[in-house]
Amino acid sequence: MPSRYLSFRCSVPWLILFLQTLFLIHFFLGFPDVGNIYSPSDFYPEFQDVNHMVIFGFGFFLMVLRRYGFSSTGLNFLLIVLGVQCSVLVEDLLVFLRVQQSEGGMRSLAKAVVSMAAVAISTGAVLGKANPVQLIVMSLVELIFFYVSRCINRTFLQVPDHLTLMHVHLFGAYFGLAVTSRFPEPPPGLDKNRSTPKSDLFSMLGTVFVWVFWPSFNSILADHKMETVLNTYFALAVSAVAAFMLSALTSKDGKFRMTHIHSAVLAGGVTISFTARSLQHPWMAMILGLLGSVITILGSHCLQRCFNPAFKLQDTSGVHFTFGLPAVLGAVAAVVLRVIEKVFSTQQSHLSSLGYLIFVDVGAFCQTISTALITGLITGLILNIKLLKTVHVSKYFDDQFYWEVSF
Repeated sequence: MPSRYLSFRCSVPWLILFLQTLFLIHFFLGFPDVGNIYSPSDFYPEFQDVNHMVIFGFGFFLMVLRRYGFSSTGLNFLLIVLGVQCSVLVEDLLVFLRVQQSEGGMRSLAKAVVSMAAVAISTGAVLGKANPVQLIVMSLVELIFFYVSRCINRTFLQVPDHLTLMHVHLFGAYFGLAVTSRFPEPPPGLDKNRSTPKSDLFSMLGTVFVWVFWPSFNSILADHKMETVLNTYFALAVSAVAAFMLSALTSKDGKFRMTHIHSAVLAGGVTISFTARSLQHPWMAMILGLLGSVITILGSHCLQRCFNPAFKLQDTSGVHFTFGLPAVLGAVAAVVLRVIEKVFSTQQSHLSSLGYLIFVDVGAFCQTISTALITGLITGLILNIKLLKTVHVSKYFDDQFYWEVSF
């Protein structure tokens, strides 16, 4: 067996051991107030839903490649359990630096799990191309930059904390696209980057789990939980119905395409994430769900035929049109709804503050996507240094490089 195959024994275990030791030291020294950590909390039901969604849902959602199933689920699980601990560490560091207030243990843990959705989304863009060391490094770096982006929005633009967390789809998608642009393209004759009916079935199972738990994801830190849950569900329901309709209309033979269903049924949850707590009528959420499904299916055709070849991007699991475009639509919809709300308001003071509120919404969106793209490009360059042992393109999309596989 070539030495490069054995080199992961000398890198992955020791990197994991180093990180886990660091996290243990942090928990040993960084939590003197034990009563605050274990204080009673009503976050557990929503936390449990989001935990299922991120670990089980995204793990199977990423099983789109026929020879990369072990890595899709196994490495996603590894990244989540490491990343949650890193996220809690970053939260405590921000409290130590007096950037934010200290919160209860369960609330902090819930925010950490939600933040890991950005990593799961970005992993979908580089799926099959990055080795475990690169994925671990990418996850930790992305989490740090995501928290920096949230702090900028919260501190300078006065964006509420729960809304800064809902930028997770936008940040994760464009960070992942920027990272994957720095990896070499696979050779044209490589056929391992395709799906099979079995991998599509498992991936759809993950999509269903993500779909079911998405209302908890959007409402876990929201002030108006019931409104957020109901609006999210209506948006998801309409996007799912529209996905089947548009898939049959846009396919050549009039049949449903699993790739359309796999991505478009989630579009409503992404699109509604910025406005779910503020919508007063269910029909508005339903329209956003419909538009999210439309932009996902149409975007998949345009991006795969025009955008991705022009920029030499290989978005393995389609995170751009599954999460990126609906997140952009949701951010634009939030600005439009804000304008409509203020224009039809009877109070003159609301109109006078309209310009500032639009600046805040647009500024938060532009800052998030710019930070994601710039830091993603930097991270992609870092991941391709020789020390991190970039995989040769002929070894892309194959479990045998990392797992014991028997056929």
